[in-house]
Amino acid sequence: MNVKASLDDKKRLIDIQQEIVYQNTSKDTLQEIYLSDWANSFSSKTTPLAKRFAEEFSRKFHYAPDYERGGTIIRNLQNLQKKDLAWKRPEGFPDIIQIPLKENLLPGEAYTLQLNYQVKLPNDKFTRYGYSDQKFKLKYWMLVPSVYTDKGWEIYSNKNLNDLFSPLVDVEIEFTHPKTYQLVSPLNTIIKTENDSLRTTQLSGKNYIDQKIYLLKENEFRTIKTDQVKIITNLEDDDVTPQIKALTIDRIVQFLNYRLGEYPLENLMVTQDEYLDNPIYGLNQLPSFIRPFPDGFQYDIKSFKSITKNYLDNTLLLNPRKEAWLKDAILVYLMMEYVDAYYPNTKLLGGFSEFIGIRWFHAADLKFNDRYPFFALNMSRLNLDERLSASQDSLIKFNKNIANPYKAGVGLAYINDYLGEKKTTYQALKSFYSQYQLDDDVEVDDFKNLIEENAEKDLDWFFEDYVNTNARIDFSIKKVEKSKDSLTVTIENKENNHMPVSLYGLKDKQAISKYWVETPDSLATITIPRDDIERLALNYEAIIPEYNQRNNYKSVTTLLNKPIQFRLLEDIEDPRYNQLFLIPEFDYNLYDGFIIGPKLYNNTILRRNFNFRIAPRLGLRSQAFIGSVSASNTHQFQNEKLHQVTYGVSANRYSYAEDLFYHRLTPYFNIYFRNKYLRSNESQAIGIRSVNVFRDRAPANPIDDPDYSVVDIQYNYSDRNFRDYFTTNVDYQIAKQFSKVSVTTKWRKLFLNNRQIELRAFTGLFLFNDSKNSDYFSFALDRPTDYLFDYNYYGRSESTGLFSQQFIEAEGGFKSKLQPAFANQFISTLNGSFTIWNWIHAYGDAGVVKNAGQNPEFLYDSGIRVNLVQDYFEIFFPMYSSLGWEPAQDNYDQKIRFIVSLDFNTLIKLFTRRWY
Repeated sequence: MNVKASLDDKKRLIDIQQEIVYQNTSKDTLQEIYLSDWANSFSSKTTPLAKRFAEEFSRKFHYAPDYERGGTIIRNLQNLQKKDLAWKRPEGFPDIIQIPLKENLLPGEAYTLQLNYQVKLPNDKFTRYGYSDQKFKLKYWMLVPSVYTDKGWEIYSNKNLNDLFSPLVDVEIEFTHPKTYQLVSPLNTIIKTENDSLRTTQLSGKNYIDQKIYLLKENEFRTIKTDQVKIITNLEDDDVTPQIKALTIDRIVQFLNYRLGEYPLENLMVTQDEYLDNPIYGLNQLPSFIRPFPDGFQYDIKSFKSITKNYLDNTLLLNPRKEAWLKDAILVYLMMEYVDAYYPNTKLLGGFSEFIGIRWFHAADLKFNDRYPFFALNMSRLNLDERLSASQDSLIKFNKNIANPYKAGVGLAYINDYLGEKKTTYQALKSFYSQYQLDDDVEVDDFKNLIEENAEKDLDWFFEDYVNTNARIDFSIKKVEKSKDSLTVTIENKENNHMPVSLYGLKDKQAISKYWVETPDSLATITIPRDDIERLALNYEAIIPEYNQRNNYKSVTTLLNKPIQFRLLEDIEDPRYNQLFLIPEFDYNLYDGFIIGPKLYNNTILRRNFNFRIAPRLGLRSQAFIGSVSASNTHQFQNEKLHQVTYGVSANRYSYAEDLFYHRLTPYFNIYFRNKYLRSNESQAIGIRSVNVFRDRAPANPIDDPDYSVVDIQYNYSDRNFRDYFTTNVDYQIAKQFSKVSVTTKWRKLFLNNRQIELRAFTGLFLFNDSKNSDYFSFALDRPTDYLFDYNYYGRSESTGLFSQQFIEAEGGFKSKLQPAFANQFISTLNGSFTIWNWIHAYGDAGVVKNAGQNPEFLYDSGIRVNLVQDYFEIFFPMYSSLGWEPAQDNYDQKIRFIVSLDFNTLIKLFTRRWY
């Protein structure tokens, strides 16, 4: 492949003349050729890349001006005889070029394409690659052939996964650029020509797929020569000297050379941008001034991950979209081995593990490598785990970036433990790398064959169950039959798989024996010597990423299967104990003031199915004991549209007005459905609950219905996305005093011109109402009474002042305070808003309110909505309503409404929605 490229740094354009000689190395006759044109994935808001950004709630690309987005302009595409060729972009693939051939391309034959095109570079804020003020960082910047396999053409669009699938190429590039920029690339480079303003650099490489080019006004890269390969890097770490960096990188290369084999290329380039795309999660969240790990550790482990990833990506030509799990497994496994070799005593929390207070936590006991099964287990507990062999673009972000790579690497450690030695895995990895490096036909089955050839035990369970399904791993000891000299142990495999499990005999909290048990069926029995075993444990060293390790213990001579452990503050789960946690909590409402108190509970950082919480509290203003208690249990259904069933009971006591308290007792039962394609945000829920409220009576302000019970049945449908948002709620309530039904629907659409329209409709009808003397159970036009105590009101009973201006979008959804404010018979409203500019919207509400014995009344309002963070932080300025021109009326400042969400669980959704 020959390329002549010229950069216009002012216009951020690259003019390219390119010749591609495509060799048909397959056994098939080809009638067309496909090229990957990933530079064109930035061309519009409707490309697969743009849709990927929207799926992950990233606003940058959608709201970016046109000049910040990139694209490709094809001037001409010809054959060797300079004849124009027909070409097109396949439907749904705007970053792929299809070229029909007039004559068939036979096996072994070559076909020459000559192209003239222009690439408009995107801003680097989208993917870290493109242009910035002082840099041009080029990746996927020119056209390359797609890959043809025995399955046909493998064409994939850019989805910001850094997984371009292209064949090895021999490349010659002449790159002309302003002389003020220095060019850095993994390709061999020499300066060919130079004048006062321009420089032409000659780049060349054989068998390269990595064609990154950095153009920098100040060169931040260092070249470190080792005996095997030249490393070009700009990984950051100001606290490590250049000499230590060189020694560190040399050790990394030697380790990889020993474990995998010699790197077959001359240069290897690792960048800070690549590291930030795939960082050491946990380390990347630490501020630069916090260094809990040994000197040089962070730079070492960052460099190891970045170098190893490039080492594998540049030489193992596995399908990066379909077979990425194997390279992930090798990478994470080698990281674990490297840490065990050079940092065996490094803890998960680093030096923090020795701090007084922190060192009492189980988290302080964990080693650095314990992080891998922990993160993998997190998704299993959330019932969001996906199979390792799934296509990378089908995975939710947390699984793609963290859980699946970690589970894959832990899987190789699982094999080691099962085989009782590491030699088999070592030999398989080294043979696989040596035999299949730079091999266009390599497949996962090649690794499978190598490791099975050397293993003395059957490993079908690993590839069939561990890799190709998301089957959970969960074992328990069902029973133990004791005799004088032996123990007969029955082990239950609680999931539908055939994975083996390790059985340990414990004495004085130490393992004194270990056995492996294969589980071809749901039950397996093994007889072992009794020795002096006090307890039996499965998976005691937690090498297997098991869904639930808390049921892995059985007493032999002790009273309890596991002792009880109390911890101050929440901790990482320790399956050796029955854990209870005590943590101080703080809250606030207007009547109780600041609220403090302890919370006793059992749930750890990893989600559990059964949870309880006891939280007695003291209101500093009310000087009253208040608080809450709850218990719930969840049943999860894997790979089913029925996602989970949760049931439980909760009770609480708080103030609802000055010196007046309410008590609420609520048993509930909820059924949740979720789309089996987990990247979809579509979900449904059916819930039934009985809300029982008991309120203090106020002699000065008598309450018609101080105590009441309401049975509430709800159906919710939700499909919340960045561009398209739709929810529906159907609610039926029945109590002694009333029965009513309501329907709420909300639709939001973000258009390509950055305009947004939102419509919300609410209709409520009383089937009967015997409480018409009070509006406590009535539908509200703008501020619900919240008799079920569902909403997070900061001043629940306030009718004036700042707290009365809090807006919660419920029932009528009006922003202005109009009369009649309630409906005891029927209400129907429509709320709408549309974009004026950026985050400033115009809103309007209209509706009909019908009260018993009165004529229906039509009401409306309108105003300006300042949408700082939608649904979380918003301000509403009323303008014109049924009251007239509101800004000219008295006390306008008291008419302004606001949404402020201070609940931690609500705020955390702003971040988790991108990952889950």
